[in-house]
Amino acid sequence: MSEGNNQVDPTRLSVEQAAKLLSAAYRERIEPEKIRLDLQGGAPVNVDGTINLVHYSAWQAKEMGRGE
Repeated sequence: MSEGNNQVDPTRLSVEQAAKLLSAAYRERIEPEKIRLDLQGGAPVNVDGTINLVHYSAWQAKEMGRGE
């Protein structure tokens, strides 16, 4: 997130930012802990520990396809 404004970089989100954006998109509360568990379970994460929303969403879709 850029300093001094409300712009968000979807390729570099904190867990809390990702949870907030996904909650707004899905219109249901997505807890940051759910995202942390996904990261522990193999969801992609940037080197700096941030989340690329496109990569994370693609990972979610792949996992859903596995029937897990």
